[in-house]
Amino acid sequence: MEHLIDPFARAISYLRVSVTDRCDFRCVYCMSENMQFLPKKELLTLEELDRLCSAFVGLGVSKLRITGGEPLVRRGIMTFFEGMSRHLESGALKELTLTTNGSQLAKFAPALAAAGMKRINVSLDTLDETKFAEITRWGRLPQVLKGIDAAQEAGLRVKINAVALKGFNEDELFTLTEWCAERDMDLTFIEVMPMGDIGNENRLGQYWPLADLRDTLAENYTLKDLPLNTGGPARYVELAETKQKIGFITPLTHNFCESCNRVRITCTGEIYTCLGQEGHSDLRGPLRATEGNAPLEDAIRAAIALKPKGHDFDYSRDRLDGQMTRHMSHTGG
Repeated sequence: MEHLIDPFARAISYLRVSVTDRCDFRCVYCMSENMQFLPKKELLTLEELDRLCSAFVGLGVSKLRITGGEPLVRRGIMTFFEGMSRHLESGALKELTLTTNGSQLAKFAPALAAAGMKRINVSLDTLDETKFAEITRWGRLPQVLKGIDAAQEAGLRVKINAVALKGFNEDELFTLTEWCAERDMDLTFIEVMPMGDIGNENRLGQYWPLADLRDTLAENYTLKDLPLNTGGPARYVELAETKQKIGFITPLTHNFCESCNRVRITCTGEIYTCLGQEGHSDLRGPLRATEGNAPLEDAIRAAIALKPKGHDFDYSRDRLDGQMTRHMSHTGG
């Protein structure tokens, strides 16, 4: 079957799927404290998620990342992961992975490893328990650290994702880096993105350009640029002193779209071919219209044909150009 190619000759091989908009945290840059979540009937069932992801695998997607909200709070989610393992066993899917806040890892890490998962990303912005409670509103740091322990004990490779927040975790740059080095974990810093209405939080006030972060990191370490190109947004360096890999995701100061190989699907079956654009297409309708996959595959191809060249995020001129109205928890991180 012909693989997915967008209008700019980029092969689409990476699918990110949000399985729920719900989360047991309320991180201040991601959600408002009193979120209105989607009615459960609007969400794709686990069976529909399996069928949808399997259709993409059949069209050449080789990497599947499951996101949320917090994916591990979705009831019965291990049934889905266990189902996806058949594509790993066949070789059609090269990687099945997960982005999580870590709160449920102590419970699920062994089962995730048994389903064929090799590595996961854990979102963690601070190692200070008080600050962690402040940034997540509802989270407890010891629970997350216990989950990371469980993941490593299960043999999962853990990468830490930290959102760079001015005035919040600037003073923990070296602490986070050293902690990850001690535990043999890579670390990626992410610029805060203008996604959704989060109440009184000031996006511009939170914004810490990663060029500044990198310059600060270079005060203590020797940084070597790495030629890694996963088709994703991260640019990588190696720290000569620790040999760990540090990533920088900079959607606001560097447009990383030229090699984009990914699309995102929301928990309601909308496909967003660009995180930084509002344009999307519905896959839930064709998915539910018939038991056959032909209408679904046609809808997928039509959506890929609309994939834009790049995003519109911009923090220049001290204003939020390109701000998205939807929450990150709806689209999936």
